Amino acid sequence: MLHYDPGTPRCLVLAPLDEFNAALLARVHPPDWQNPTPQPLYDLVAIGGGTAGLVAAAGTAGLGGKVALVERGLLGGDCLNFGCVPSKALIRAARAAYDVGRAAEFGIHVASGGRQPPEAAAVDFAAVMSRLRRLRAEISENDSAQRFQQLGVDVFLGDARFTSRQTIEVAGQTLRFKRCVIATGGRAAIPAVPGLEEAGCLTNETVFSLTELPRRLIVIGGGPIGCELAQAFRRFGSEVTLVQRGQRLLPKDEPEAAEILARQFEREGIKLLFGATSVRAETAGGIKRLLVNSGGRQQGLDADAVLVAAGRTPNIEGLNLAAAGVEHNNRGVIVDDFLQTANPRIMAAGDVAGGYQFTHAADAMARACVQNAFFSLAGFGRKRLSGLVVPWTTYTDPEIAHVGLTPASAADQHLEIDSYREELRHVDRAILDGDDEGFAVIHCRRGTPQVVGCTIVARHAGEMIGEVSLLMTARIPLSKLAGTIHCYPTQAEILKRLGDQYNKRRLTPRVADVLKAIIGWRS
Repeated sequence: MLHYDPGTPRCLVLAPLDEFNAALLARVHPPDWQNPTPQPLYDLVAIGGGTAGLVAAAGTAGLGGKVALVERGLLGGDCLNFGCVPSKALIRAARAAYDVGRAAEFGIHVASGGRQPPEAAAVDFAAVMSRLRRLRAEISENDSAQRFQQLGVDVFLGDARFTSRQTIEVAGQTLRFKRCVIATGGRAAIPAVPGLEEAGCLTNETVFSLTELPRRLIVIGGGPIGCELAQAFRRFGSEVTLVQRGQRLLPKDEPEAAEILARQFEREGIKLLFGATSVRAETAGGIKRLLVNSGGRQQGLDADAVLVAAGRTPNIEGLNLAAAGVEHNNRGVIVDDFLQTANPRIMAAGDVAGGYQFTHAADAMARACVQNAFFSLAGFGRKRLSGLVVPWTTYTDPEIAHVGLTPASAADQHLEIDSYREELRHVDRAILDGDDEGFAVIHCRRGTPQVVGCTIVARHAGEMIGEVSLLMTARIPLSKLAGTIHCYPTQAEILKRLGDQYNKRRLTPRVADVLKAIIGWRS
């Protein structure tokens, strides 16, 4: 079992070291890399080579700035190596297996070497993971040390440590900066369950190194990562039990969206334990046992592997933040609404700054850091963290996409809303696709067309939520959706229907009488 020690570079957890992972390492942590001689003064030093650090470095270098980028492990960060990229490769393969299994619904019977059509696809898990590693290696070129060197960025591999409010040390060299962005990200938080680490557990940093499918898998945590991977491994054939402390999946999303996902999980054979707390873990004869309290009684769960997806913790150890005058807490580096720390020369972006922990949010935060650091005095204004419209998607099947407020969060802000809702079962394309369980709901400020939130539950919800994000970002009224021509048949038509609903609600009896009179007069 692989473990990640915060003091160990993450490149050491890559396994197996086949041609694809070797190619990945050659790009994102070249074994023969020579750190450059530092320049006397950098306009920007980015600490952390994940999305936020890469975007801040590339953006500043592209504008002519002198930039240094420091990474202790793998360039590309979690997104490329242990998050978005490998997980979506895994999810796509799992979806293919699931679709083969339900092909008979569409009148398609899969040949099986003269045998009866299988109820589910035969999964070659080793081939699935090999494809994952191959695609990850191909994509890694975008985040490679060589590419950033060509962009004019000085790339330093090693541990960064602040030595003053304006200097850091890396691999025995001192880098002096005008501005710095801390973008060191986060890692999986391991619950304080006696025996869990000793028994061995997987996290997002090690699960993609598997080459054999666990016959039985326990997933601790019902957030996005836990849900995505639980469903994927079930579709590959693992017996999956998901242990969730709360009373439902995805506590940050709308309750009905979580209920739809729970029903889908149960149909697929995933065992769900809600209100469950882990008491102790142990192992014997290669079998792991997790003792949990659930429903007022204690039970033992046996598995071949345990995956922990129960939250994140920031990577701030060893940075010597006190020397830089940077404050922090258990959520990470403390920043104001302009992403500035207590040291005005230092900003933070991405997971280490708390808040939205998504790749696209880290990208937006890094861009805001660059603007606020260098261009706020040139008439461009300052970007506020609170002003970012950040959607998110949980890539289960169906996907659950969200942006803005939910009814619960609107109530917490004492904001009255009007909600417009449509069911997927009323959308022709969803019916034809056989994916008609889901909905879309848009929330507007009461009595106005101003969109303040949206949730979409559909197989391709993540591809659809951007249209609503645009409405919110550009302050486009919901009524404009009704006048926007959508291709037919598409599932995105559901959004046009919500625009129609808004317009119909505006049609009061008095307005209807006026329109009726106009029509009668013109005839």
